[in-house]
Amino acid sequence: MLHLVQHPLVHDCLAGLRSAQTDPERFRSLANRISVLLGAEALRDVPTRDDVVQTPLGPAPCRRVAVDVVVAPVLRAGLGMLPGMLELVPDARVGHLGLQRDERTAVASQYYAKLPPHIESSYVILIDPMLATGGSAVAALDMLTRAGARHLRLVCIVAAPDGVAAVERAYPQVPIFTPVVDRELNAHKFIVPGLGDFGDRLYGTI
Repeated sequence: MLHLVQHPLVHDCLAGLRSAQTDPERFRSLANRISVLLGAEALRDVPTRDDVVQTPLGPAPCRRVAVDVVVAPVLRAGLGMLPGMLELVPDARVGHLGLQRDERTAVASQYYAKLPPHIESSYVILIDPMLATGGSAVAALDMLTRAGARHLRLVCIVAAPDGVAAVERAYPQVPIFTPVVDRELNAHKFIVPGLGDFGDRLYGTI
């Protein structure tokens, strides 16, 4: 269920995000752009319904999205991907998942959750820029599943083999959309080569 997104514009954005020379303003712009592109890939199979729209010159057949879409960012880094997702699906509902990773054990603990009601039939996009150990992603998927979500997919910007394996073990049915699976995790559980701490670079808190 791993989908490696090969679009050239995705990888051009990723190059800019990786660069240590990219300042927060540019970083936010690139995060927004890559999120639009990754979101389009993740929603490639979203159900549609046939419709007719009136153009200035007459009726035209069309297709419209036929399901509710919910976007759920993992706080705080996932908020950097949210504007791009909402640019893509402006009427999407938004949930927020607060997970704090223990820097010593890498175990994620929940401190906040606010999800839209009735998400059983929604297409739920979990956004978390860095899939490192997979602990936060699995915990977030647990939260969404308990809330009733059935149509889930995970979108991240950089992944590590450990994180992909953890998600595949816990949720083999959930597709993972990412442009790259990097080499490894270091002793501090950061992705190598990765792009550093996404949240700190996004908000200039380095």
